[in-house]
Amino acid sequence: LPPCLFMKGLSIFMQYTREAALNRLMESYKAYFNIDIADNTQEYLRAVCEFFEHTEKYVLSRQANLWAANCEEFVYLFSVEQLTTEIFEKCRDFAREDGMKRAHIGPGHMYTYITPVFICDACQEDARRAVRKCRIYKSFKFSLHGWMDFHAAVLEVGSNRITTNGSGKCVEKVLKNVLFKDKKKRRRLL
Repeated sequence: LPPCLFMKGLSIFMQYTREAALNRLMESYKAYFNIDIADNTQEYLRAVCEFFEHTEKYVLSRQANLWAANCEEFVYLFSVEQLTTEIFEKCRDFAREDGMKRAHIGPGHMYTYITPVFICDACQEDARRAVRKCRIYKSFKFSLHGWMDFHAAVLEVGSNRITTNGSGKCVEKVLKNVLFKDKKKRRRLL
């Protein structure tokens, strides 16, 4: 189903279905990420988006490297009718374990971001609280081999509400830009 418009106060908002929001996110991610559509191994997982970046600085020729850094990000897109604490914890643990398996930790590794994004119709208050309290960070060899940070976000399509943990504020900006940026128009009174 296509998204529909609704009015709240003097603003017009876009109302998405879960599938429409998921398709819109995957369409925006496919420019920079490798997208793997999920099979049925995990109940709520719809797609895994992988991003790899290698940067280096060298002098005169590529054999004289000054430094090199590898950056990775794994975005897990989950679609749930109603997000509960049990579903959040199950999906959080799956994303963390799978993200650590996919990460290439070692010399030259700078960071890995593991980002589960939950797209749901509604979210229970205790699940929202669990998302906000979720703090997972790990450094490898005293950060000489980089670190891993866990960003979590919940998009409630019923109310267009976005909830993130402390390190997931950048995901909130991405979600707002992709889903609501050109869809939110304000009327001015002359």
